[in-house]
Amino acid sequence: AVRLVESGGGEVQSGGSLRLSCRISESPYNKYVVGWFRQAPEKKREGVASIDTHGDTVYSDSDSVKDRFTISADNAKKTVYLQMNSLKVEDTAMYYCAVDYIWVVADLKEDLYEYWGQGIQVTVSS
Repeated sequence: AVRLVESGGGEVQSGGSLRLSCRISESPYNKYVVGWFRQAPEKKREGVASIDTHGDTVYSDSDSVKDRFTISADNAKKTVYLQMNSLKVEDTAMYYCAVDYIWVVADLKEDLYEYWGQGIQVTVSS
């Protein structure tokens, strides 16, 4: 069964950086799309960034994510990364990665994604 494992989260001070990793195991196909989503306490889950196996990317327009976060992938390792720089307190959330094999174009609509990781906490302190 497809399994996603997130790593790299933790606590960092405002202005710091973290790199999240999402490793996909038992991937049945070589074409897929991966998205990073986050959910802050008492807020709805939102899309952060997405990448497909062609390397096309989509970023959220909120909170200047695109200017601070970078999504990348190592297809050979079936691992997707989210480099987060200049972190703000508002970036504190549980971060999830998700993968889909039917809709293989970068997209932030979470309903498109079939498989989800357990999530990893990112805490940014002031």
